[in-house]
Amino acid sequence: MFKSILLAVDLDDQAAWEKTLPIAIQQARASNGNLHILTVVPDFGMSVVGQFFPDNYTEKMAEKLLKHIKDFEDEHVPEDVNSRCIVGEGTVYETILKISKEVKADLIVIGAHRPDLKDYLLGPNAARVVRHATASVMVVRA
Repeated sequence: MFKSILLAVDLDDQAAWEKTLPIAIQQARASNGNLHILTVVPDFGMSVVGQFFPDNYTEKMAEKLLKHIKDFEDEHVPEDVNSRCIVGEGTVYETILKISKEVKADLIVIGAHRPDLKDYLLGPNAARVVRHATASVMVVRA
C-alpha cells in the first residue's frame, strides 16, 4: 500500500521512537516499501543566536547526527527492510514536509506526546505536519 514511508525521529526521545519505529517497519514490510528515517538539526532561527556558536557548528552537528542515525538504523532496523537515513536541517515540521516531497513519501509516521495544556490535541510539529502534508500521516502517541 505505501511504497515510500518517511519516519521522523528524535533520536533522544526513546519513548517516541520505540513506538513509531515498529509501526513504520510494519508498513514497509507489508508493501515491500522503502523506509526513510529522518532526523532534523534545528536551525537557530535568529542570526543573533547563531553568532554564539562556532563556525561550521551546524555542519559538524549534521555529521554527528548522520553517524548516530546510521548506528540507530544498524541496531534497530531489520536487514529485510529497505531503509536509508536522512539528516535534515531547519524548522522541524518544515523539514519533514520538504523531505517527504523529496522522497515522494506516501506515508509519514511521526510521534506525538500526550497533550499538555500548551499542546492541546497534538504537539506543534505533528499538528503542522498533519495540516500541511500532501501524504497520509500516521501520528503515534508516545
